[in-house]
Amino acid sequence: MTSSEKIRVLRVAIIGCGQISRLHVQRLQSDGRGRIVGLFDSNRPAAEALRSLLPDKPAVAGSLEELLAESSLDAAIICTPTSAHFEQVRACRGRGLHVLCEKPLADTRDCISQLIDESHSGPQLSVAYQRRYWSRYRTLRREVQSGRWGPVRAVTLRSVEAWQPAITGTWRDDPAINFGGFIADAGSHKIDGVFYVTGLNATEVFAHTYKCGSNVEICATASARLEGGIPLSLNFIGNAQYLGEDLHVHCADADLMIRDEGLWIGRDGHVEPFGDMEGESNPVTGFIDCIEGSGPAVAPPDCALPVFDFTQALLESGRTRQLITISGP
Repeated sequence: MTSSEKIRVLRVAIIGCGQISRLHVQRLQSDGRGRIVGLFDSNRPAAEALRSLLPDKPAVAGSLEELLAESSLDAAIICTPTSAHFEQVRACRGRGLHVLCEKPLADTRDCISQLIDESHSGPQLSVAYQRRYWSRYRTLRREVQSGRWGPVRAVTLRSVEAWQPAITGTWRDDPAINFGGFIADAGSHKIDGVFYVTGLNATEVFAHTYKCGSNVEICATASARLEGGIPLSLNFIGNAQYLGEDLHVHCADADLMIRDEGLWIGRDGHVEPFGDMEGESNPVTGFIDCIEGSGPAVAPPDCALPVFDFTQALLESGRTRQLITISGP
């Protein structure tokens, strides 16, 4: 099967049946071009619980090998802890399956680089960086990279979430499985958003990080530079009382801002909602579009490496209290 061939109904396996898998299932059901035919989770009750919610009652496999032995599969959506991604992505693609993998793509630079190299041929591989599909991020990217508002002068990012209480006793509070805590997990979406919108990677970072009583990093504040010497400031607060996210791109002739789940423009002393918005999508729909050849690869594996490099540099700076230079791909 080639990427240009149309699939009447995509036959999908879900690998990892926790909370995020249910979001992907909802998107797959809403899209209508895919059907879940297999489930696997190392915690079998989690797979059984997900199965109980699905009308077709797909089979629950006892192992990844058993799942992949099912010859009717077309694709897999991987929703497991980061430390399992590398082997699972390779196993699925080795069986000819297209793969949508949750972020981060893998837990080491070498593993990410290998997956990128291998993705140059064979089945589709996408990362579930959902902000690349959201209307406000797509519109912000279009406007910033159009140059119509002048060159970028500075970028600020603020991410807050009641993340810490939810991770107690889970794999997300284990640094051997979830490197970087809130910054590497939920924060990777936001870091990718900065690079996606501006088209620029980071060159250096100085950060303070805080575990706040957990085993992994919960909060961070950082000052960084993007290519061209553009200043980037970031705040990650994983023990906040609500979910919130702001991304401001300050250009020479206007300030373009994502806040309160909307896109705003500031100019001539006034701030107002921005019109002419791009359409809304999601990683599952974009993944299927790409498989069918009706849409571009919006979140290819290549985008995972700058996020990983920046995250590692930020964490290293937090540990050493030193300015860390990022060499890039």
